[in-house]
Amino acid sequence: MRYTNERLTQIFDKTSSKCHICCGKLAFCNYGLYGERGAWEVEHSIPRALGGTEHLNNLYAAHIYCNRNKCTNSTRSCRAQYGRSRAPLSATRRKQRKSDNAVGGGLIGAAIGGALGGPWGAAIGASLGAKLQYDLDPDW
Repeated sequence: MRYTNERLTQIFDKTSSKCHICCGKLAFCNYGLYGERGAWEVEHSIPRALGGTEHLNNLYAAHIYCNRNKCTNSTRSCRAQYGRSRAPLSATRRKQRKSDNAVGGGLIGAAIGGALGGPWGAAIGASLGAKLQYDLDPDW
């Protein structure tokens, strides 16, 4: 099926330019260019052969190799080969998850730091906890 540039952009952006199976980096300009670095194509989470649709919630960007290797297998089993259980987050969801992680890390750091070093320990613990949690990859 041929997709418009707008539709390809929507599909590509859903996973922050990462393959939804292996989480490797994709290159938008290498759509459909087998053998090129970051080459990708549209992958149907539920294959069309098994009744999958062309709705956006069923379409993901995937390396050409990952997509063709998947065939009609489940997305879950293919991701499991890479130690993954879900698709990479979109840029908006990634930003929100990082922010949520920072708040949680800050609270935990403040509690631990406060118990060990009083008010100064709480302040330092909150800062360190927030920074460490913010820097974690939210896709894992």
